[in-house]
Order: sequence, then structure tokens, then C-alpha cells
Amino acid sequence: MTLCLFRILEAVKGEIKIDGVRISEIGLHDLRSKITIIPQDPVLFSGTLRMNLDPFNKYSEDEIWKALELSHLKRFVSSKPDKLEYECSEGGENLSVGQRQLVCLARALLRKTRILVLDEATAAIDLETDDLIQMTIRTQFEDCTVLTIAHRLNTIMDYTRVLVLDKGTIAEFDTPSSLIASRGIFYGMAKDAGLA
Repeated sequence: MTLCLFRILEAVKGEIKIDGVRISEIGLHDLRSKITIIPQDPVLFSGTLRMNLDPFNKYSEDEIWKALELSHLKRFVSSKPDKLEYECSEGGENLSVGQRQLVCLARALLRKTRILVLDEATAAIDLETDDLIQMTIRTQFEDCTVLTIAHRLNTIMDYTRVLVLDKGTIAEFDTPSSLIASRGIFYGMAKDAGLA
């Protein structure tokens, strides 16, 4: 679904519309500039932290520091002698997985697109960092559409709608409470997770 949303896979039939606009009729650059993804495996490039956060020099120093504060990285970056000029190694190997994920969150906070996709964004990190990310998303992206791909159900229990896929097809789609009440697939997963 995410590959189709970003048009990495082009639809053979059917269509995806965002605010009534067919995404197949929008230029790829325009489409992708309007959607932000925080992937399961955070992507960082060798270069400064500033370059990783703002590769096109679009944002002010204040905006970058505000994004670092909201993504709970301000103290870490402030503690580095080079601060924003701190050199990230290839793939961000000199940062923990959690820190790399928080850099991706800071990048998303800077871009502030109307659609945010979280692709198992918290699967590889500890619950404390997961809670920090979830709290920031709920407060800073409350006026955005957030699509979350998750197996950790506690992260989506307060979402507006849950779409359950089974073997690539839509099995259930409703509010979490309605899905639990209907005692279907989602109920089984929530029960196994100790959430129902």
C-alpha cells in the first residue's frame, strides 16, 4: 500500500486519490514532496547532522533546533562539540537505532507535510523511545493524516480507524473499539497482545 502511495509501484487498475486528486496525475516530485515517511530502517547519509535534517537548506537554525527539541534529540546534539555539524557516519552507524529514528522524526517535523506514513517506525526500538515518538506524533501531527503500519498494537489503539489486511486484502476496517467488539481478526490480535 505504501509503495503504491509513493508511486514506487504504479497501479495497473484502480486509483488512489488524495483530497479528490488522483495521484497518478501528479508529478512524482510533487507527490513525494507532500508525503513524509518514517521507515522501519531509518536512513541517514554520511555528512553532518544538519545536512541529514535539512539537505536543501530550507529551514532556519531556530526551526532545526525546535525540531530537535520536539524529537527529544536537543540534549544529545547540544552535548556534541560540533552540535549541528556533528558528522554522521555512513548509514548513521555512530548513532543508536533509536537516535537514528529520532533524526527521521525531526526531519518529518521540519517538513510538516499533511500526510505522514510510519512504516513499522518503532519496531526496532525500545518502548521508552516508542512512547516519545508516539507522544510527539500525537501532539505535532494532530492536523495531519497519519498512516501507521504496525504490529505493535498499543501504538494504534487510539487511532481513528484501523485497516486489517489479511493475505493482501482488506479484512476489517473500523474504529479499534468497534473491531474489538466485533471479535474478528483485530480482536484476536489485541487479545494476544493483552489489549482486549
